[in-house]
Amino acid sequence: MIGLYCPGDSPLHRLPAGIKLALLMVAIVATAVFVRTPLGVAGVAVVVAGLFALARISWRVALAQIRPVLWMMLIIGAFQLLTTSPARAVVVCGVLLVSVSLAALVTVTTRVSAMLDALTTALTPLRRVGVDPERVSLLLALAIRCVPLLAGIVHDVAQARRARGVSWSATALVTPVLVRALRTADAMGDALAARGVDDD
Repeated sequence: MIGLYCPGDSPLHRLPAGIKLALLMVAIVATAVFVRTPLGVAGVAVVVAGLFALARISWRVALAQIRPVLWMMLIIGAFQLLTTSPARAVVVCGVLLVSVSLAALVTVTTRVSAMLDALTTALTPLRRVGVDPERVSLLLALAIRCVPLLAGIVHDVAQARRARGVSWSATALVTPVLVRALRTADAMGDALAARGVDDD
Protein backbone atom coordinates (compact mmCIF):
# COMPACT_ATOMS: atom_id res chain seq x y z
CA MET A 1 0.00 0.00 0.00
CA ILE A 2 1.03 3.63 -0.29
CA GLY A 3 0.85 3.80 3.46
CA LEU A 4 0.45 1.25 6.20
CA TYR A 5 -2.38 2.02 8.60
CA CYS A 6 -1.08 3.37 11.91
CA PRO A 7 -3.63 3.01 14.72
CA GLY A 8 -4.35 6.15 16.71
CA ASP A 9 -7.00 8.38 18.22
CA SER A 10 -6.11 11.71 16.63
CA PRO A 11 -8.81 13.89 15.03
CA LEU A 12 -7.72 12.64 11.61
CA HIS A 13 -8.03 9.02 12.71
CA ARG A 14 -11.55 9.65 13.98
CA LEU A 15 -12.71 11.47 10.86
CA PRO A 16 -14.99 9.23 8.72
CA ALA A 17 -13.29 7.67 5.72
CA GLY A 18 -15.77 9.16 3.25
CA ILE A 19 -15.11 12.70 4.46
CA LYS A 20 -11.35 12.16 4.34
CA LEU A 21 -11.52 10.87 0.77
CA ALA A 22 -13.67 13.83 -0.31
CA LEU A 23 -11.31 16.30 1.37
CA LEU A 24 -8.35 14.54 -0.23
CA MET A 25 -9.78 14.99 -3.72
CA VAL A 26 -10.59 18.64 -3.06
CA ALA A 27 -7.11 19.29 -1.62
CA ILE A 28 -5.30 17.64 -4.53
CA VAL A 29 -7.35 19.50 -7.15
CA ALA A 30 -6.95 22.81 -5.32
CA THR A 31 -3.19 22.29 -5.01
CA ALA A 32 -2.83 21.45 -8.70
CA VAL A 33 -4.92 24.45 -9.77
CA PHE A 34 -3.78 27.19 -7.40
CA VAL A 35 -0.15 26.41 -6.49
CA ARG A 36 1.95 28.09 -9.17
CA THR A 37 5.18 29.14 -7.42
CA PRO A 38 7.92 27.45 -5.36
CA LEU A 39 6.84 29.62 -2.42
CA GLY A 40 3.31 28.28 -2.74
CA VAL A 41 4.67 24.73 -2.77
CA ALA A 42 6.62 25.47 0.42
CA GLY A 43 3.50 26.84 2.10
CA VAL A 44 1.41 23.79 1.23
CA ALA A 45 4.24 21.50 2.34
CA VAL A 46 4.24 23.18 5.76
CA VAL A 47 0.49 22.61 6.05
CA VAL A 48 0.89 18.92 5.13
CA ALA A 49 3.69 18.54 7.68
CA GLY A 50 1.38 20.08 10.27
CA LEU A 51 -1.34 17.56 9.41
CA PHE A 52 1.10 14.69 9.91
CA ALA A 53 1.98 16.19 13.30
CA LEU A 54 -1.71 16.54 14.15
CA ALA A 55 -2.19 12.85 13.33
CA ARG A 56 0.82 12.04 15.55
CA ILE A 57 2.59 10.25 12.70
CA SER A 58 6.33 10.02 13.34
CA TRP A 59 8.72 11.57 10.85
CA ARG A 60 10.16 8.12 10.09
CA VAL A 61 6.74 6.80 9.08
CA ALA A 62 6.00 9.98 7.13
CA LEU A 63 9.31 9.75 5.25
CA ALA A 64 8.69 6.09 4.49
CA GLN A 65 5.46 7.05 2.70
CA ILE A 66 7.17 9.32 0.18
CA ARG A 67 10.48 7.49 -0.21
CA PRO A 68 9.16 5.08 -2.89
CA VAL A 69 8.22 7.95 -5.23
CA LEU A 70 11.42 9.97 -4.90
CA TRP A 71 12.99 8.23 -7.90
CA MET A 72 9.96 9.15 -9.98
CA MET A 73 10.28 12.74 -8.77
CA LEU A 74 13.90 12.83 -9.90
CA ILE A 75 12.97 11.64 -13.38
CA ILE A 76 10.07 14.07 -13.65
CA GLY A 77 12.21 16.90 -12.27
CA ALA A 78 14.99 16.22 -14.76
CA PHE A 79 12.50 16.22 -17.63
CA GLN A 80 11.00 19.52 -16.43
CA LEU A 81 14.45 21.09 -16.15
CA LEU A 82 15.23 20.10 -19.72
CA THR A 83 11.93 21.29 -21.16
CA THR A 84 10.82 24.19 -18.95
CA SER A 85 12.57 25.97 -16.06
CA PRO A 86 13.90 25.25 -12.55
CA ALA A 87 10.95 27.05 -10.95
CA ARG A 88 8.48 25.00 -12.98
CA ALA A 89 10.33 21.81 -12.08
CA VAL A 90 10.03 22.67 -8.37
CA VAL A 91 6.31 23.40 -8.74
CA VAL A 92 5.51 20.23 -10.70
CA CYS A 93 7.53 17.94 -8.43
CA GLY A 94 6.33 19.75 -5.33
CA VAL A 95 2.65 19.45 -6.25
CA LEU A 96 3.09 15.75 -7.03
CA LEU A 97 4.94 15.15 -3.77
CA VAL A 98 2.33 17.05 -1.76
CA SER A 99 -0.44 15.04 -3.44
CA VAL A 100 1.29 11.76 -2.64
CA SER A 101 1.87 12.92 0.93
CA LEU A 102 -1.79 13.81 1.39
CA ALA A 103 -2.85 10.43 -0.01
CA ALA A 104 -0.35 8.75 2.30
CA LEU A 105 -1.73 10.68 5.26
CA VAL A 106 -5.21 9.37 4.49
CA THR A 107 -3.97 5.79 4.19
CA VAL A 108 -1.96 5.84 7.42
CA THR A 109 -4.95 7.21 9.34
CA THR A 110 -7.66 5.12 7.65
CA ARG A 111 -8.13 1.40 7.27
CA VAL A 112 -8.27 0.37 3.61
CA SER A 113 -11.46 -1.58 4.30
CA ALA A 114 -13.07 1.62 5.60
CA MET A 115 -12.03 3.54 2.48
CA LEU A 116 -13.37 0.87 0.15
CA ASP A 117 -16.61 0.65 2.13
CA ALA A 118 -17.01 4.43 1.87
CA LEU A 119 -16.46 4.33 -1.89
CA THR A 120 -18.86 1.43 -2.33
CA THR A 121 -21.53 3.30 -0.35
CA ALA A 122 -21.02 6.48 -2.36
CA LEU A 123 -21.35 4.62 -5.67
CA THR A 124 -24.34 2.47 -4.68
CA PRO A 125 -26.91 4.91 -6.20
CA LEU A 126 -25.13 4.48 -9.56
CA ARG A 127 -25.80 0.76 -9.60
CA ARG A 128 -29.11 1.41 -11.40
CA VAL A 129 -27.20 2.89 -14.37
CA GLY A 130 -24.82 -0.04 -14.64
CA VAL A 131 -21.99 0.93 -12.28
CA ASP A 132 -20.65 -1.93 -10.16
CA PRO A 133 -19.52 -0.34 -6.84
CA GLU A 134 -17.64 -3.46 -5.74
CA ARG A 135 -15.64 -3.57 -8.99
CA VAL A 136 -14.81 0.13 -8.73
CA SER A 137 -13.64 -0.42 -5.15
CA LEU A 138 -11.43 -3.25 -6.37
CA LEU A 139 -9.93 -0.94 -9.00
CA LEU A 140 -9.17 1.63 -6.31
CA ALA A 141 -7.50 -1.00 -4.15
CA LEU A 142 -5.37 -2.05 -7.12
CA ALA A 143 -4.46 1.57 -7.87
CA ILE A 144 -3.40 2.12 -4.25
CA ARG A 145 -1.25 -0.99 -4.47
CA CYS A 146 0.24 -0.25 -7.89
CA VAL A 147 1.59 3.25 -7.17
CA PRO A 148 4.29 2.10 -4.72
CA LEU A 149 4.77 -1.08 -6.77
CA LEU A 150 5.69 0.97 -9.83
CA ALA A 151 7.89 3.25 -7.73
CA GLY A 152 9.66 0.17 -6.37
CA ILE A 153 10.30 -1.08 -9.92
CA VAL A 154 11.85 2.27 -10.87
CA HIS A 155 14.01 2.18 -7.74
CA ASP A 156 15.20 -1.40 -8.38
CA VAL A 157 16.09 -0.69 -12.02
CA ALA A 158 17.95 2.50 -11.09
CA GLN A 159 19.86 0.67 -8.35
CA ALA A 160 20.81 -2.13 -10.73
CA ARG A 161 22.07 0.34 -13.33
CA ARG A 162 24.11 2.21 -10.73
CA ALA A 163 25.61 -1.04 -9.43
CA ARG A 164 26.76 -1.86 -12.99
CA GLY A 165 28.24 1.61 -13.37
CA VAL A 166 26.03 2.46 -16.34
CA SER A 167 25.74 6.15 -17.14
CA TRP A 168 22.35 7.83 -16.73
CA SER A 169 20.01 7.55 -19.69
CA ALA A 170 16.27 8.17 -19.69
CA THR A 171 15.66 5.64 -22.46
CA ALA A 172 17.79 2.95 -20.83
CA LEU A 173 15.90 3.48 -17.57
CA VAL A 174 12.36 3.70 -18.98
CA THR A 175 12.62 0.60 -21.19
CA PRO A 176 13.33 -1.99 -18.45
CA VAL A 177 10.85 -0.23 -16.13
CA LEU A 178 8.14 -0.49 -18.79
CA VAL A 179 8.93 -4.16 -19.46
CA ARG A 180 8.81 -5.07 -15.76
CA ALA A 181 5.65 -3.03 -15.23
CA LEU A 182 3.90 -4.83 -18.10
CA ARG A 183 4.99 -8.21 -16.78
CA THR A 184 3.70 -7.32 -13.32
CA ALA A 185 0.40 -6.11 -14.76
CA ASP A 186 0.07 -9.33 -16.77
CA ALA A 187 0.73 -11.47 -13.69
CA MET A 188 -1.76 -9.42 -11.68
CA GLY A 189 -4.38 -9.85 -14.41
CA ASP A 190 -3.83 -13.62 -14.46
CA ALA A 191 -4.22 -13.75 -10.68
CA LEU A 192 -7.47 -11.79 -10.81
CA ALA A 193 -8.81 -13.95 -13.64
CA ALA A 194 -7.95 -17.09 -11.69
CA ARG A 195 -10.12 -15.77 -8.86
CA GLY A 196 -13.03 -15.16 -11.21
CA VAL A 197 -12.88 -11.36 -11.06
CA ASP A 198 -13.59 -11.09 -14.79
CA ASP A 199 -16.63 -13.38 -14.62
CA ASP A 200 -20.04 -11.85 -15.28
